[in-house]
Amino acid sequence: MLSLLQNSKRPGFTSDRLLLVGISQGTMMALHVGLRRKETVVGIVGVSGTLVAPDLLEADIRGRPPVLLVHGTQDEVVPFRSMGLADAAFTAAGVPVEMHVSPGLGHSVGQDGLEAAAAFARTVIG
Repeated sequence: MLSLLQNSKRPGFTSDRLLLVGISQGTMMALHVGLRRKETVVGIVGVSGTLVAPDLLEADIRGRPPVLLVHGTQDEVVPFRSMGLADAAFTAAGVPVEMHVSPGLGHSVGQDGLEAAAAFARTVIG
């Protein structure tokens, strides 16, 4: 992710076109970095992940890009309840958040989650 964000400094590649997408630990990284960057990204998609240290978010936040969280109800690695905890922290910090629930899905992304992410990307990128 660091390499990607460093490359975002290239001419013609601007943060207003940068959508961060992560799955599992990648979600944790995308949420952590994407909300603390000096230059706000266009949005963040997090699949089957969690918001690390939600209690520090309000003190550390530098940008409030829209966030889409996608999570399966049967996730055996990152508990489904993590999505609700992240939603509460984002709402308290003024971060626009959408959630997509994938019923019966484990620690993965299903077709419905991919479609939700694609629709979100079209909306935020334009």
